[in-house]
Amino acid sequence: MEVKELSIKGLLEIRPAIFRDDRGYFFESHNTATFKKAGLDFNFVQDNQSFSKRGTIRGLHFQSPPFAQGKLVWVALGRVLDVMVDLRKDSPDFGKYLQIELSSDDFRMLYIPPGFAHGFSAIEDSLFQYKCTAPYSKTSEGGINPMDDTLAIDWYVNEKIVSEKDLQLSAFNEIKSPF
Repeated sequence: MEVKELSIKGLLEIRPAIFRDDRGYFFESHNTATFKKAGLDFNFVQDNQSFSKRGTIRGLHFQSPPFAQGKLVWVALGRVLDVMVDLRKDSPDFGKYLQIELSSDDFRMLYIPPGFAHGFSAIEDSLFQYKCTAPYSKTSEGGINPMDDTLAIDWYVNEKIVSEKDLQLSAFNEIKSPF
């Protein structure tokens, strides 16, 4: 397993060891001892999975304290553009975002700590999986409209499928960051 900090402090790229042969492949998406040995000491309490048709945009979502979530994300099948927006008020990167393409070709993973809004677009039909460090709480739910002109994110998809709920979220400059 290789771990690399990305250009925004706290965001990590994790490349698991993948074992391929004539039958297919195998990799550990999480192993507490291996993660701890690499300096990653997370307590995951919830696993989630979503399937998204090509063109779907999900996010940008976050959970406010005390249910703020760290997430370990990867693509089990397909390809997505993953987007993380820094909402930490004291961060030199506050308001900046990072885009990274994830796919089932290499199973690269990202760790997104609490303090980030997160979303992705399905570049092709995709099965997206993630582990969370805190349980979902409806009362702590927050988000930014993924089509916000302030952020002007290029989602890498032409025909966009976005939920009405996400389109009703506030623009970046209208939210009060809880982080």
